[in-house]
Order: sequence, then structure tokens, then C-alpha cells
Amino acid sequence: MPSPSPDASGRSSLSEQLVVFTGKLSSLGRRDARALVSRLGGATSDEVNAKTTMLVIGAEGFGPTPQVNAAIDAVGSSRTARETSNKLTRAEELNAQERSARPIRIVTEEEFCRLVGVPTPGTLKQQYHAMRDLLARYRALREDHLRYLVKCGVLRPVMRTNADTFFAFPDVAAIKQANEGLSRGASLRSVVRALIATRQGQLELDFRLDAAPAKILSLRRREAGPPPVPQPPDKKTTWHDSALAEEYFLAASALDDGDDSTEEEAAAAYRRALEFEPYLVAAIINLANIHYKREELQEAEALYLRAIGLEANYFEAHFNLGNIYHDLGRLAESQACYLEALHLNPFYADAHFYLAVTFEKMGRSQEARPHWRAYQQLAPQGEWVALAREFSE
Repeated sequence: MPSPSPDASGRSSLSEQLVVFTGKLSSLGRRDARALVSRLGGATSDEVNAKTTMLVIGAEGFGPTPQVNAAIDAVGSSRTARETSNKLTRAEELNAQERSARPIRIVTEEEFCRLVGVPTPGTLKQQYHAMRDLLARYRALREDHLRYLVKCGVLRPVMRTNADTFFAFPDVAAIKQANEGLSRGASLRSVVRALIATRQGQLELDFRLDAAPAKILSLRRREAGPPPVPQPPDKKTTWHDSALAEEYFLAASALDDGDDSTEEEAAAAYRRALEFEPYLVAAIINLANIHYKREELQEAEALYLRAIGLEANYFEAHFNLGNIYHDLGRLAESQACYLEALHLNPFYADAHFYLAVTFEKMGRSQEARPHWRAYQQLAPQGEWVALAREFSE
């Protein structure tokens, strides 16, 4: 998350402000934007109402009125692609009414960034190299090539926004080297190995897969028999407790839809479910996923291990734990987790992909090839299928 400028003007500008965001932000995620407003003395809300003082329109979002259209045109959005924002419509309706309070201030994302003292998308492009620009310059490379080099730890982006990924100058040299190798007809595998060899001593640090954790959507019914571990003597789980736990799990799962604004509510609901049923493995795994998304790896690892200790036949727990070990550079442990996940669910395409990546990093390309091929077969429209085809040859 970008750090706000120490200039006190930002704090005074957001003091006692109630800010609402609409549309997709380009410069930072919605959760980071909310946290930034809070740090600068303001508050945020999901809905526009009479208490709202500021509405921020994301650079990837669109507004229907001439006033806002002109502002958005100034930052380069396409007029033909606009969609109506209900929040913007509501703000305009409130502004049109005679209100005793101050009107809602409607600002573009660029203006919001300047107000809070974080780099605007335009400033980032001046300071760093955007992926879009690099792909236009180095034509032998595709976007999935660059993303794979990031997964391997060869490239380390300085910042990711909702609109682009930015690299510092040292990474440009590696990107140029990869482009030259591919232009000469070298295989992607040989190019990656050469780049890894160049940075071999650094690959154990700052490595993160950015893999999407496997989420559990429905509860399994436990077979008749004793629980996996003894119940505490002073607290017994009743069927009524199990029913409440399931209600909270289903509510949490509905909130756990990838939206940053409902993430904490989802986590709280998973925890509530575990109060009624401490051995509800599905809730433990999905709660761990939230910690993983927040890069709280120790908390996530502990929860995955707890889930596996309670019930070892959830492939999701093994796969997600493998991702953590991969992030930490513990490749042998990561490999074991992916293999166990595939033992439980051999049709999970992402496990084949990340196991193949692990084998490649360990220099075991022959063992990686069947998993590249399996990924192609299981996910013929997957985001990595073109890259898997190159590696399986």
C-alpha cells in the first residue's frame, strides 16, 4: 500500500469526512483506500446517504453526467465504455436537493490520490516501468511470461495496482535479456534457468506465488463415529451448536466473495462458527485463506496445520499449505503438500500447475512435464495454458 505524504494538509482535508468509493480504483485496492482514509482522520461507507461528504470515482469506473464525464476524460477514460453508477446517481440527487449540510464532493481518483498524498497512476508511470509499456517494447514476451518470471522470483514488482504492474530499472535488464533469448529462438525453460542462475543467491527471499487459495463452498457431513479429538470436558457440542455453526459458515461463505469491504465480516463469521463447532474444518481452512490473502503467513500456516490435524482428507488444506511453503522458499515441503493434494484430488488443475512450477525451480524438469500436460488437459482455457504448452514440449 502506498504511504501517504507526511504533509498535514492531507489529514485536515479528510478529517470528519465520510468517503464512499464507486467504480474500480486504478492506483490501489479498495481495502487499502479505506485504510488510508481512516489513517488520515476520515471514515468510509458502502452507501451514499445524507451524511456522505465525498464520493471518489475510480479511474477504471465511469459516470454519466457531463460534469463528472469531463473530469474523467481528463484522466483518460473512454466515454463510450461508461456505465451508470448508482452511487453517483444518488450523490447527484442529494446535491440537487436543498440540503442544510455541505454538498457531496465528487472527485476523480487522480484528485483523491493528490489529496491524500499517494502517487497517482501518471506519477507511477514516470517513476517506474509499467508492464503494458514493457510488453509493447519487448515483442517476444507475453504477459504470462512476465507473470511467470514474477512467480519464479526473477522479477520483483515494486508495486501492483488494479490497472497495471510496475517494475524498477534493475528488472528491465532481466526483461530485456528474456526478450533477446526468446527472439533468438531459445526455449522459455532455458531463458528462465539462465535468469534464475543470475539471481540464484536471492531467490529464497521476497518470493510470493499470489496463488488463489482453494476455498470450501459447502460442508461435508461427518460420518457417524467419535470426533477426531476428544471434546473438552466442560463444553460439549450439541446438534443445536452444529446447526448454528453451519448457519454462520454459510453466512461467512456468502460474504467471502473476494470483496475487500466484506472480508473482515466474513472472518468474524467464520470465527463465530468455530465458537459453536471448534472442529469445523471447512471454516478453519477458509479463515486461513483470509489470513493468507492478507499475507499473514504464520497465522495461515497454523490454521492449515490445525485443519489437517483434525481431518487430513481436505485437499484444499494441503494445496494452500503448499502455497505458503512455496512463498517461504521451502520447496521440498511445498512439493510434498502439492503431491498430497493431488493424491486426494487428481483433477485439481492449479495443484498440477504449482507442482510443475516447484519442480522447475528445483531443476527437475522431467518430473514437471506430466503436470504441465495435466494442467493443459484439465484447464484448456486456463490463464497459464499457453505457458504450460511451452514447458511441456
